Amino acid sequence: MNPLWTAADAALATGGTVTGDWHANGVSIDTRTLQPGDLFVALAAARDGHEFVAQALANGAAAALVTHRPDGVADDAPLLIVVDVLRALEALGAAARARTQARVVAVTGSVGKTSTKEMLRAALTPQGRTHAAEASYNNHWGVPLTLARMPADTEFAIIEIGMSNPGEIAPLAKLARPDVAMVTTVAAAHLEAFGALSGIAAEKASIMDGLEAGGIAVLNADLETSHILLDHAAAGQHKIATFGKGADWALGDVRITDSATVINASHNGTDYLFKLSVPGRHFAMNAVAVLAACDALGADPVQAAQDIGQWQPPMGRGTREIVVLDYGIAEETLDLIDDAFNANPTSMTAALEVLSASTPRDGVGRIVKGRRVAILGDMLELGPDEIGMHTALADDPHLAKAHIVHCAGPRMRALFDALPADLRGQWAPEADDLAGQVARLVDAGDVVLVKGSKGSKVSRVVDAIRKLGHRS
Repeated sequence: MNPLWTAADAALATGGTVTGDWHANGVSIDTRTLQPGDLFVALAAARDGHEFVAQALANGAAAALVTHRPDGVADDAPLLIVVDVLRALEALGAAARARTQARVVAVTGSVGKTSTKEMLRAALTPQGRTHAAEASYNNHWGVPLTLARMPADTEFAIIEIGMSNPGEIAPLAKLARPDVAMVTTVAAAHLEAFGALSGIAAEKASIMDGLEAGGIAVLNADLETSHILLDHAAAGQHKIATFGKGADWALGDVRITDSATVINASHNGTDYLFKLSVPGRHFAMNAVAVLAACDALGADPVQAAQDIGQWQPPMGRGTREIVVLDYGIAEETLDLIDDAFNANPTSMTAALEVLSASTPRDGVGRIVKGRRVAILGDMLELGPDEIGMHTALADDPHLAKAHIVHCAGPRMRALFDALPADLRGQWAPEADDLAGQVARLVDAGDVVLVKGSKGSKVSRVVDAIRKLGHRS
């Protein structure tokens, strides 16, 4: 097996100076997850990565990418010394991209980037050697890290690209040089940095600025801002494949059950009927986009439609699990929907639809009748109209099918006050306050949705629910 990076190759890519003749089989930025044989990259984040170089080498790192020899590191330690560590990581990523013949798809969107990346992994892996980040590495260091980890013999690469401020996507797209660029959707996420949906759409559209010659843009045709995406593609003279109702890849009927999503789609006279192993209309739209991307990459969309059923959402993004409340009583369980990683009005509506389609179980809990329970945390970074957006959730028809709604955070107070009296459960200033009382907020037989932005810390409610079964 050829090494991922030799000292000579890494020095050539970065213009750095090497000490020792080493080779690395991986690239790491964190000593907690570093594997023996990794090249440790001493990035400056909350703390300067140079503080951890000695530990990384002691843990078996093949070498360290640094700007200088840190204190406590031996004179003969294997190093790659550069002027700027982040710029050097970007150079490694660019070199890895240049040396591979892989077909590359880059994915962005206000909602569903990571889930779509994982759908693509499930669809493409059976058709060729596929590379994608294990986590949501989609920012200024995550994209070059993902590229730098890409083996030379990769056949399909999936690069997730995110943003929180204007001007972030285009440089990362140009680094990734995708053959296919996908925009899943444009929604009110990070709205305070852009002012309007049109600004978000323009930023998302800039992923096409990195397309290789002859590349294909896979675009959502059902958005109020779709014209911005399509105009950007036309200006760049890119080929276009659209997905959505009446699009090139047409989404037909979608049937949502407790445990699955059954999807009808069509393209160029071919009908597709396939299933996801989790419920969610938003997942259906992204799944059709995945088929379009697979086709654009030269993979077989028919096989992709079969294999995408193996996909499961990443943790915190709609994961379904059964929580056992009493290990002595088989029926003492509840159904937990963990969607606590991110939230905006679009993704909140999608999650509430999943909850509304779920069926609680009666006769197994202290309340006797099973319930649909929503525990909602603040949606963040929505801009000056954030309170209005929270209030508007009270009119969501899917929310009306819940039996009780608990809210955490100052913004969610607006929703709580707008709810009908029979839906109001508890409101708390912070998610921790609800986490401390989950034993009386949920019951066996319930289907429980927990959703909010990561910064709302509503994931602590998820953790508290999972621990209910461990009570003495």
